[in-house]
Amino acid sequence: MSATAEPATTGAAGKKTPPKLVFAAPRRAKPPRHLADLTPAERREAVAALGEKPFRADQLSRHYFARLVDDPAQMTDLPAAVRERLTAELLPTLLTPVRDLSCDGGTTLKTVWRAFDGALFESVLMRYPDRATMCVSSQAGCGMNCPFCATGQAGLTRNLSTAEIVEQVTAGARAMASGRIPGGPGRVSNIVFMGMGEPLANYKAVLGAIRRITDPSPRGLGISQRAVTVSTVGLVPAMEKLAAEDLSVRLAVSLHAPDDELRDELVPINNRWKVREVLDAAWAYADRTGRRVSIEYALIKDVNDQGWRADLLGRLLRGHLVHVNLIPLNPTPGSKWTASRPRDEREFVRRLEAHGVPVTVRDTRGREIDGACGQLAATAAK
Repeated sequence: MSATAEPATTGAAGKKTPPKLVFAAPRRAKPPRHLADLTPAERREAVAALGEKPFRADQLSRHYFARLVDDPAQMTDLPAAVRERLTAELLPTLLTPVRDLSCDGGTTLKTVWRAFDGALFESVLMRYPDRATMCVSSQAGCGMNCPFCATGQAGLTRNLSTAEIVEQVTAGARAMASGRIPGGPGRVSNIVFMGMGEPLANYKAVLGAIRRITDPSPRGLGISQRAVTVSTVGLVPAMEKLAAEDLSVRLAVSLHAPDDELRDELVPINNRWKVREVLDAAWAYADRTGRRVSIEYALIKDVNDQGWRADLLGRLLRGHLVHVNLIPLNPTPGSKWTASRPRDEREFVRRLEAHGVPVTVRDTRGREIDGACGQLAATAAK
């Protein structure tokens, strides 16, 4: 993603307002149109434009979203000639698996996908005793340039389409339904937009994906909005826009530092929207939706894990509808950044709890399979 600056303007008092950052992904060819890109009404229009009866769109939606089928041979309620044409036009192949790696006894599955134009990105399916969570990418690469993140250091290739995001979920849903993941046949219950990319920098496609994922079956996958989490590094205008959508998805803010001096370095977008602005937008989201905000905080040895920073974070967060998710950093090869010492992690937790702030330490799945976001895709690209 590139950031361009609109010219500074001069207000009535003669003061210059800072230039507005405009985020734009590199221009590239668009992925083929897919059923998951379209609303139910748009699907019917698309089918009618192909010379078929609009109700065929409902049949196609039932196969794709409810039965998780995209093979025309299995769509026996459609005439053969019709099914071949509709699947060719509305269910094109968008993603090709390049590499699968599993760990945790097969209950964690990480996949590198290649898109139609060669762009690479990742998704992760994690099965727990009580749920199955899909971590999906919203961009191929990322333009936020956070120095401790493998994806951020790779830069942005392009935004993903709504259907490319949804296809990651349906792939995981098929793996669960088929019994491929140990534990027997099951279903994907939770979605987290915490894979490659900054979701709110690809706002329209991400919002469309949320709709497809949460619309009742067979219009969508029928996953509860309350089981969907959207992360952001703090794009304040987009956070405010998301709050106005009246969704009940959870917002996760990747904060990583409670003070502007350090966050300017760790999360460069902080040079545009400071910690207080980001948190104010988060509290407004919580007030509007009634959903607890998750504060994501990667603990980095001798960088952001000092006791005084835990105290500062606790003072900023106490009294709000919030939960802190501490993440032991999953280091990338050759990086100077590494996870905090266990004793420093425990002290950070203790200090936050002393301020009355609920906190957990994230389960670090996938460490042995290039678990850091973007790491496996970078390996596949080489």
